[in-house]
Amino acid sequence: MPYTRIALAAGKPPSWLKAISDSLQQALEESFEVPAGDCFQVFQQCQPGELVFDREYFSAARSEDFILFHITAGRARSSACKRAFFARLAERLEASPGLRPEDIMVVISTTGLEDWSFGKGKSALPEHDR
Repeated sequence: MPYTRIALAAGKPPSWLKAISDSLQQALEESFEVPAGDCFQVFQQCQPGELVFDREYFSAARSEDFILFHITAGRARSSACKRAFFARLAERLEASPGLRPEDIMVVISTTGLEDWSFGKGKSALPEHDR
């Protein structure tokens, strides 16, 4: 049940955003233990000056195509799982829409069930665990 906020520079066509969404979802399902169809994503398209980043921090030179994925997950994953996901996401995004691996940054935060409500004003935490 991850939720992903995807920050990138504004101006990309809808087909580019769809390719990012599809590649992200495929990588999550293939390597981050996410069930098929469990998809919650928000694109934040930033105007000039609103997406500020170090072009060389722990990476080769980043371009204007830099994208920041902030994934909030409902449970922890192993380090091996995270590494596999990072690699698979970079592979998928390089294949479609053609994003350079140097332009991909991912941050994963973990929360508990008590931090989620999937609707109807109800906690995701089962009643007997509250």
